[in-house]
Amino acid sequence: MADSLPDGAARDGGRTTPLSQLPVKGRVLCQGRIESITYVPADRTAAFSAIVSESEPGRRGPAAVRHPRLRVVWLGRRRVPGIEAGTELRLEGMLSQSQGLPTMFNPRYEILSRQENE
Repeated sequence: MADSLPDGAARDGGRTTPLSQLPVKGRVLCQGRIESITYVPADRTAAFSAIVSESEPGRRGPAAVRHPRLRVVWLGRRRVPGIEAGTELRLEGMLSQSQGLPTMFNPRYEILSRQENE
């Protein structure tokens, strides 16, 4: 997969930055769980986005909103295989701010685990 982290990236001792300590901009390596995904209508420019958080899976309500969050956007794609709500990822890319949230466009990623469907 072209977007995934290179072999050994997870084992190279690289430290992930907690979402609560992300800088305003710059290259970062971070980790979190997909909280939600957004699909755009077919008549709009292709983009697939997800909100990543450090909150525990299944946590709901006002307390969950206070957890740091990161928006991840894959431009030119309507879907990214393996990326769905509940998936835990390690992400690497350039960080910027967009609509009040730290945002990464077209990050490299590694799927760490997936939520089991019941």
